[in-house]
Amino acid sequence: MISGGWPRLLGLWLCALCCEAGAITRIDIHVGEIRHPAVVVRDLTASLDMQGRWRGNADFAQGDWGQLAKAAGLPVVVSRGALLGRAEFAGAHTRLEQLRVATELRDVTFGDTAGLHAGERVGGRFEMEAVRVGERWRWQGLVDWQTGEVFWQPLYFPSGGHEVSARGVLSPEFLEVEAGSAKLGGVGRVDFHGRLELTGKSLERLELSGHGLEAGRGYELLVKPFLDKTMLGNLEIAGRADLQAQLIEGGVRAFRLALRDLDVEDKGGRFAFYKVDAELPWARDAANRAHLRFEGGRLLGLPLGRSALAIQTEGMLVSMPEGRIPLLDGVLTLKDVFVGVVDGTWRGHLGAALSPVSMGAFSHAMGWPRMEGTLALTAPLVTYVEGRLAADGVLKFEVFDGTVTVDNLVLHDPLGRAPRLYADIVMRNLDLDPLTRTFSFGAMRGRLDGDVRGLQLSSWRPVEFDASFRSSPGDYPKKISQRAVENISALGGAGAAAAIQRSFLRFFREFNYARIGLSCRLRNGVCMMDGIEPAQHGYVIVKGSGVPAITVLGYNRQVGWDELLERLKRVTAGNAPIIE
Repeated sequence: MISGGWPRLLGLWLCALCCEAGAITRIDIHVGEIRHPAVVVRDLTASLDMQGRWRGNADFAQGDWGQLAKAAGLPVVVSRGALLGRAEFAGAHTRLEQLRVATELRDVTFGDTAGLHAGERVGGRFEMEAVRVGERWRWQGLVDWQTGEVFWQPLYFPSGGHEVSARGVLSPEFLEVEAGSAKLGGVGRVDFHGRLELTGKSLERLELSGHGLEAGRGYELLVKPFLDKTMLGNLEIAGRADLQAQLIEGGVRAFRLALRDLDVEDKGGRFAFYKVDAELPWARDAANRAHLRFEGGRLLGLPLGRSALAIQTEGMLVSMPEGRIPLLDGVLTLKDVFVGVVDGTWRGHLGAALSPVSMGAFSHAMGWPRMEGTLALTAPLVTYVEGRLAADGVLKFEVFDGTVTVDNLVLHDPLGRAPRLYADIVMRNLDLDPLTRTFSFGAMRGRLDGDVRGLQLSSWRPVEFDASFRSSPGDYPKKISQRAVENISALGGAGAAAAIQRSFLRFFREFNYARIGLSCRLRNGVCMMDGIEPAQHGYVIVKGSGVPAITVLGYNRQVGWDELLERLKRVTAGNAPIIE
C-alpha cells in the first residue's frame, strides 16, 4: 500500500516497471488530497496489476468557482453553491479505457455583468459513463436539472424539472448521439439523434420527434422569447402538438407539425382561433399539402365560423388558391394567397372580398353603436414586401347606403409593436339619417361626402391628415334637428345653440339647411378647422335655407386633437353641453 500526496505518486511508475518484471503482482495506492485551482480531489485510490492494468476512484469538489467556470467555457461568475462528485476510472499502461462520473450541484447562483445570463439556487445532477473501443468512446449520460431558475438570453426557465439523457459515440472527428431524449417540465418528451462534426464544429444532422406536447407551455418556454417584438409574441395557447423535424448541415430540411384541439388567442384582442386541428408538413426540396381546420374564432373582434383551408408549400413558398371563412352573416373569400422568400426577401400577396354582412351585427361585434344597413368589401390585391404592406388598387366598402374607398394604402411593420399606416380615404353619398342615429348625434337628413387625404397613423394613432366633410351634390331633403345643431356647435362654436335658446327657434324640433361642411388639417397634434365659407368671426359649418332655417358658425380655428376627440366623445354619448 502506498499512501500520501503527489510525491508518493512518483513511486507508481517505478512499481509499474516492477510489475512487468514479475517482481510485484499488485500495487494499491491512496492519495489523501490533490488540489487544483478549479477542482479539489480527495480520497484517490487506485490499484495496478502485473499486466499493467489499473483502476481506481476518487471524490471531488469544486475549487475556485471562477477557475471552474472558465475551464468549462461558461461566461458567468458563480457567487455561491456547491459541486460534489465521484469518478471511477480504469485503463492499461498510460491509456484510459473506462470512465464513470457522477456529480451533484446544490444551491448554485451565478450571473454576468451584462445581465444576459443568470441563475438562482440551481440544483441537479450529472452522470456520464464512457468505454473506449479502439480510437472511439461509447458513452451515455444524464443531466437532471431539479431546482432553481435560469435566464439565458432570451430563454427563461422559472423552475427545474427538466431532464436530458443520451447515448452515442465520440471520436476525434465527430460526436454522435445515437439516441437521446429531453423531458421538459410541463411540456413533454422530445426524442432526438444526430451527429456533430468536431473539426469545424458544425451540426451535420439532427432529427427530433415529440408527441402529445403541451403547446401552451412549450410556447411560453421556447417560442415566445424569440417572437417578443412581433404580433405572435403575446399569445395564450392551450392544446397539444406533435412535432417532427430534420436538420441537415445546420439548416432545417423538413418538419411536420400536427396541432390537436388547439386554442390560440392574442392577449391584445386582435385574433383568436378555437379547436384548431392541423397537419402542416414542410420540406425544403419538395412540395406538400397542408390542412388547417378550426371551429371558430375572432379577427379584430369579428366572429369567424367553422373553416377548412387547404395550403400548398414548396420550399420557402406558401400558397393557397382560395379560402372561404364565414364572418358574421357573410363570407370572407381569400384568393391567390402567397407568402414566401424570393431573392432573399419576404414577400406575399392576396386578394380579398367580403360578401354583404349586417351592419347591426358588425357594429355589435366591434363594440360600436348599432348601425343599420350592410357592409361589403373588395380588395383586389394586397402585397407585402419586407415589412411593407400595400394595397395595389382601391379597397371598396359599401356602408350607410354609400361607398367608402381607401386608396394608396401602405402599412409599415404590420407585425411589430409600432405599425405606421398611410392612406387616402374617399366617402361618397353616405346617408346621414342612419349615420347620425348610429352615433347619437341628433337627427340629420341628407347625404354626405368626405375626403381624408394624407392620413398617417403611428401605433394606430393619427399624427397627420387633411380631412373635409360636406353635403353631397344633388336634390334631396336636408333637415337638421335642434340636438344636432347643439352638438355641431360644441365642436366648432356655441353661437347657434345660444341663438336657439334665446329666441323663438327653440320651439322648432328641426331646421332646413342648404349645405354642411367641416374640415380639419391635423399637424403636430393641433387641428386647424374650417367650414364651407368664411364668416365675420369664424366660419360657417351649417348654412340655413328656407323656413325655419338656421346657420351654425364655428369660432375655434385651432383645437388640440385630444380635445377634439373628447368633444366628439361627449356629443356622441348624448352629453352635449347646454349653453346659457
